[in-house]
Amino acid sequence: MSITKPFIEQTDPPRSPRETLPTMYDLKSESVEESGLPDEYHLWQAELCSATFCPPNYQSDRIFVASDLNLYYDVNHPNWYKRPDWYAVVGVPRLYEERELRLSYVIWQEGVRPIVAIELLSPGTRQEDLGQTERGGSPPTKWEVYEQILAIPYYIVFDRYTDELRVFWLEGDRYRQRELTEPRIWLPTLELGIGLWFGDYRGLERQWLRWYDAQGNWIPTPTEAAQQRAESAEQRVENAQRAQQEAIPRLLNMGLSVEQVAEALGLSVEQVNQWGQE
Repeated sequence: MSITKPFIEQTDPPRSPRETLPTMYDLKSESVEESGLPDEYHLWQAELCSATFCPPNYQSDRIFVASDLNLYYDVNHPNWYKRPDWYAVVGVPRLYEERELRLSYVIWQEGVRPIVAIELLSPGTRQEDLGQTERGGSPPTKWEVYEQILAIPYYIVFDRYTDELRVFWLEGDRYRQRELTEPRIWLPTLELGIGLWFGDYRGLERQWLRWYDAQGNWIPTPTEAAQQRAESAEQRVENAQRAQQEAIPRLLNMGLSVEQVAEALGLSVEQVNQWGQE
């Protein structure tokens, strides 16, 4: 696909990349005609990562997450891109220029690199995801882009076939694999941790990657959070009702009439009579 942005003559001082280089409108985005589209597991796992990614040091409208969305990284080769299974950028607007969904993520337009990238191993991409393919070619490998060009601080690889989690931190200009004593790890820059959670998501029980908070609690999805709020509200009602029931005989023993107890507790006379006998 050719770049449609017209040639703009450079000036002195030079024009900014936002003026002269192709934008996300000029570069191709995800296409159903392209090979390597995600399977159902990749979609669900990415969805769970997105739903639980809530770094507390950033407002929700300054967090961008994406899965299988083209990531353009080289101003000298604007057609080159990688497509992480999942990645997150913090400190950028959730919407492109505060107004619409992104077609792709273009580094020279956005000006902010991803802070974390996740690859879900598949037989066809395993070697490249783990940096085991020959490097130094053109275009560069996925590993080279994440490590040396974009310098993404955290790179996470999960093998769903073996449930093996590998985490790489950028130290200097190289990734170093972290030794895990358990299948989870705290990422201090994000003030979040990520690990393997065994549970039911979308009706499938297995090991899933998901984020956890500083207290070690798995961050709930919006659906789970709504359910927790509903259960908490129901529990509060039950506790209040139990307290009223327990207060009835005590107040009656103090000499209050049934009508007085009902008024004091905000109940009907019928409720006082019924609960007082239970």
